[in-house]
Amino acid sequence: MGNANLNISVIDKRMLSLTEAAAYTGLPQKHFKATCPVQPLEIRPGARSWDKRDLDRWIDDMKGGAEMTTRDAILGKL
Repeated sequence: MGNANLNISVIDKRMLSLTEAAAYTGLPQKHFKATCPVQPLEIRPGARSWDKRDLDRWIDDMKGGAEMTTRDAILGKL
């Protein structure tokens, strides 16, 4: 038998579709759309994509107990 080399390159996507973003956060799409404050980007007309880094930041904020109790805190998140 001969030797064979297999080179596999996997590129981790940064921008996610609605279905992917909801799955990434572990939420059903309906709940994701209702609760996720992260705004999607329209990279091409009609195609909304969520940035994984923004989703991670949102989740990290929730884990850290970050509460938006003051007007300044809410505006700082926008």
